[in-house]
Amino acid sequence: MAMSPKLRNKIAAAIGGGAIAIATVMLSGKDGLEGREYVPYRDVVGVLTVCDGHTGSDIIPGRHYSDAECDALTRGDLQRIARQVDPHIKVPITETQRAAIYSFAYNVGATATINSTLLKKLNARDYAGACAELKRWVYAGGQRWKGLINRRDVEYQVCTWSQK
Repeated sequence: MAMSPKLRNKIAAAIGGGAIAIATVMLSGKDGLEGREYVPYRDVVGVLTVCDGHTGSDIIPGRHYSDAECDALTRGDLQRIARQVDPHIKVPITETQRAAIYSFAYNVGATATINSTLLKKLNARDYAGACAELKRWVYAGGQRWKGLINRRDVEYQVCTWSQK
């Protein structure tokens, strides 16, 4: 899937603001990879989710969340992801590569990211191979999902942004 021009422009505008800023643009709002939902719902594997993919025991079922609350949840989640993942990145990477990794970790979890072949390839300075690993993670609950295929395509495009 090609990245929408609207999302591409938002990402381009965020470059220079750091990986969390880029990842926030990638994930947030109705046009983001997560697709903002103001009322909690169960995702494809049954996890209670709200806003831009926020999960956790702090979600109140049936409650309507505001844009400001969703923005704060996404920002906090990405800051937590960064604290968990950054110590395991041992090589220099671009902010777009880091943003793609944050988006990926936001979706699959920090532990899965830290233990992934993606991170092993990245730390071996196989940057192209690391970015290509994103496209392998398209299954949830044992099924291949079109939404995950689309998401990984966008993450791949962001990961390889500086390599073009």
